[in-house]
Amino acid sequence: MSQVKIKKQLNRILSKEIKKSSNDNKIHLFIHSESTGVDIKLMADKNNGIYKSNESPYYIASVGKLFTAVLIGILTEKKILLYDDLISKYLEKDLLRGLHVYKEVDYSNEIRIKELLNQTSGLYDHWAPLLEKILSNPNFQKTPKEIIEWSKDNLNTLSVPGKKFNYSDTNYHLLGLIIEKVTQMPLYEAMKDYIFDPLHMNNSYYLHFSEAMEKNELSMDDFYIKGKKLKDYAAYANIDYAGGGIVSTSEDLLKFMKALVKGKIIKVNTFEKMKDWQSYGFGIDYGYGLMRFKTVPILMPKKFNIWGHAGATGAFMFYHPEMDTYLIGTFNDFDYEKKSIRVLFKVINKIYQY
Repeated sequence: MSQVKIKKQLNRILSKEIKKSSNDNKIHLFIHSESTGVDIKLMADKNNGIYKSNESPYYIASVGKLFTAVLIGILTEKKILLYDDLISKYLEKDLLRGLHVYKEVDYSNEIRIKELLNQTSGLYDHWAPLLEKILSNPNFQKTPKEIIEWSKDNLNTLSVPGKKFNYSDTNYHLLGLIIEKVTQMPLYEAMKDYIFDPLHMNNSYYLHFSEAMEKNELSMDDFYIKGKKLKDYAAYANIDYAGGGIVSTSEDLLKFMKALVKGKIIKVNTFEKMKDWQSYGFGIDYGYGLMRFKTVPILMPKKFNIWGHAGATGAFMFYHPEMDTYLIGTFNDFDYEKKSIRVLFKVINKIYQY
């Protein structure tokens, strides 16, 4: 690969995107490949264009689901829990009561941990309706457990457990509560002890819950929804929780992905179990906190085969096995929830040529 040529192409792509932005969001793009030696880090915003700087931390949104899934994997390796365990083994009876009622049948005691992980529990998704409440009332506040109670009272289940894929932050919310139960510590402390600290992810933490192990001279980026800076809404951290919630840097995310690829954070056989693929959509599968884009003849070429996760803020963290390349970054804007993948495919298309 020619880094000079690739960088020129990437500059053009980011320049076009930042001109379209209606906010002061900062774009991060980090391309890294050990086998080819490519290591390109770009940042851009409306005021400065594309520039070099020490990297500010940013909110990774649903990319955090892969962290939650890996932490569950670590706990299975330690025999603390099993993927096939019923969640009723770990959740309080009051919280479990009426959790999953579908067509007047109560399935609350039949949901398994693996069904939360691969989004087949049939449960509702609290994220969007509660986000609207927060945006209309910044003082709206509920704890993670209260969010589950609110969801039971206000949302409808979608299917019998284990039968259909339905992407739901509520699934990962429950995984967070299970992690807290079995580790006897808050989720943010468990993540620090089991992942951040061992991997020296010193700039990673949970928004409004904890702080980084090392102080960054730069504050975290703003991230936007409908022109509003969502990091100013403290209540938002509770609705994202184990389904997002993490603030990190591209360098820290690279440490995590390298450890995952090389079997240094969980064993290879555990990672293989996480590939319990469910159909998410056209050319997209979902496993245990894993998202993969796969080949669809003519329409989705092999060159776009990547795995990792994306987030609603336009955050992304993927590995391209064929090129041995990591693609990490964010757009810090909810307008890029889907557009970020289209831009990412443009990036892949360019680096694939060299």
